[in-house]
Amino acid sequence: MQKLVFFVGVAGTGKTTVAREIAVKKPCVFIDRDTVGGRFVEKFLEMNGMDKNDRDSSFYKEHMRDLEYDTAKDICIENLAVGQDVFMISPFTSELKNKEWIKEVIRASGKTEKDIDVKVVVVTLSDIDTQRERIEDRGTVRDTWKLENWNDYETRVDFVPTVNWEIPESNILIFDNSGELTSDKVEKVLNFISNPH
Repeated sequence: MQKLVFFVGVAGTGKTTVAREIAVKKPCVFIDRDTVGGRFVEKFLEMNGMDKNDRDSSFYKEHMRDLEYDTAKDICIENLAVGQDVFMISPFTSELKNKEWIKEVIRASGKTEKDIDVKVVVVTLSDIDTQRERIEDRGTVRDTWKLENWNDYETRVDFVPTVNWEIPESNILIFDNSGELTSDKVEKVLNFISNPH
């Protein structure tokens, strides 16, 4: 079976870092939504007189958010169609809530649910303070709003998102990425992905 693996979680948990470590050991098409849409979003925001690092305003969410996610989805579908394993990296907040979304992806690729082994790695941290430290340490301008409005951000973010897709519970791994990302931890995620459901 082909593998379609989602690395999800909120900002600062280390989704991309974990996914990269696994991808080194398991060849795949690596689709990070930030990379897919980043330059276009920045240009569009600047053209509208806004901060190019904005990813939290209602303007971004209304005009740009779905474009980024849908483009990443299209790239995913194309690669599934030609038989590639795919890693998808992003929070996928609303997509995880939509039961039909994953079915549409598989259907659009010309495959069936028997052809694609869908796994979700929910990357989390042991506590909110660790998450804030990680966000501060990475020093990304894009995180400015989160840090300046931390109380608001904290109350509206789902730190362990619910996965409403119709996949076996055994295909969802809650992965605590606190502390060092050791080879044992990487091996655990790799085994989870590699084993058939």
